Amino acid sequence: MKELSKTTSLCPDCLKILDATIFEEDNKVFIKKTCPEHGEVVEVYWENAEMYKKASKWAADGRGIDNPNIELKNECPKNCGLCEMHKSHTALGNIVVTNRCDLACWYCFFFASKMGYVYEPTQDQIREMLRNMRKEKPVRCNAVQFTGGNPEVREDFIDIIKIAKEEGYDHIQPNVNGTHRMWKDLQFVKDMQSAGAHITYLSFDGTNPKTNPKNHWEVPHILKNCKEAKMRVVLVPTVIKGVNDHDVGNIIKFGLKNIDVVRAINFQPVSLVGRMPREERQKNRITIPKVVKNIEEQTDGMIVKDDWYPIPVTVGISRIVGALRGRSTYQLTPHFACGMSTFVYKDGDKVVPLPRFIDVDGLMVYLNEKADQIENGANKMLISGKILAKLPSFVDKDQKPKDFEVLKIFKDIIVNKGGYGSLRPLMHNIQMYGMMHFQDLYNYDIERTKRCVVHYAQPDGTIVPFCAFNVIPSLYRDKVQKQFSISIEEWEAKNGKKLIDGMYKRDQAKLEADPLYKKAYEGFI
Repeated sequence: MKELSKTTSLCPDCLKILDATIFEEDNKVFIKKTCPEHGEVVEVYWENAEMYKKASKWAADGRGIDNPNIELKNECPKNCGLCEMHKSHTALGNIVVTNRCDLACWYCFFFASKMGYVYEPTQDQIREMLRNMRKEKPVRCNAVQFTGGNPEVREDFIDIIKIAKEEGYDHIQPNVNGTHRMWKDLQFVKDMQSAGAHITYLSFDGTNPKTNPKNHWEVPHILKNCKEAKMRVVLVPTVIKGVNDHDVGNIIKFGLKNIDVVRAINFQPVSLVGRMPREERQKNRITIPKVVKNIEEQTDGMIVKDDWYPIPVTVGISRIVGALRGRSTYQLTPHFACGMSTFVYKDGDKVVPLPRFIDVDGLMVYLNEKADQIENGANKMLISGKILAKLPSFVDKDQKPKDFEVLKIFKDIIVNKGGYGSLRPLMHNIQMYGMMHFQDLYNYDIERTKRCVVHYAQPDGTIVPFCAFNVIPSLYRDKVQKQFSISIEEWEAKNGKKLIDGMYKRDQAKLEADPLYKKAYEGFI
């Protein structure tokens, strides 16, 4: 056993804050902690120590926020709201608009029938939550995801999207199953798009009925409607060992087949919430390196482990843009172990990961150095000119796809100082692959929580990091949502229908007989 670092964690039974050790053994990384009352827990953290060490080199802390929402009274993660200990601004704000859903997936974080009440904040409450995230200093939140439950079930969902647009959000992203309306109602998708939601975060766990019983049959119709409505899509597979981890390569291939509408795939290794014996955890547990390895094997090396980088690698771009602007800018500074990503360019039938022709390591080190120089008083115009002259040296012209003007895009980011529109050219024939492994009580690392960039706004005025909100629901999510909820009986009396009446029932035979279904899954089934 080789110790890598010290951290703090939580006891899965009593939530006591515990000292913890992250260590390497047999080229895997584990976290170990011992509760005086409930004993020792040893849990796999990353399934490849080499990848973990590579990712750790890009660790970068943000500057946090200047105007915390709450006073510092308790240790992290029992003081969320955000407090002065938090090291990152809200990069993606989440707002739960309902805990109702038309499905009942066993690995879901929550839904109404499990919780015993219906939580649906009013439009005024949603507006206040949006405003609360926009008040963050020095960087205001400009990206919001409306989630649930399934937001599609709210009849006023289009109005909610419009409110976000009115409050100044550039990126508005519904997080949906697509089973309630999107697959059968083109006008609904068009209305979402015209209201301000130009990209949909769509659950998609696999390319066949076994790996994706959630919305397998509806996805072809959802993608068709999104194409017609000019709505971009992010496919979101929850990856579970022994359930769909053998299908991740096909998910990549399916995304590439639909690259005109699918702009990204965000793999999420399952978070094992709730009480679970070690044997059961080992049966379902999968971490980022194993998903990366599966993708490499299942795509015959089209995307390999060296193509992936941790999210904070992007800080070099954010820092130089901020230095040139003379003010703090949007930064992705989660803990290096939270996620990884890569981009590929589809050049005809050929797929080329960007790290094959861009020296990512060299470029980001260089940009960080230049940001340091500007922050220490160097002339901005002189440094900007040096960067523009140096950029070509980081691109392998022989390996670069001929039609991909990557240098023009980089120059536009520098010259226009990283405006939101600067990244739009990256989306042409480009697909982004992300990997985000949310924590659970067994692998909980409080250092990760302190750096979280995905936060939930609540109607009590607090803003809570994802892995505190969903992993410790008794402290935050359930406590607040129950306060702003009504009972299921009250909701049913008010709406004149049973909650269960909203559960989705599909005509599977009819969907499978549709030519659209057969065309969409040709080569996969």
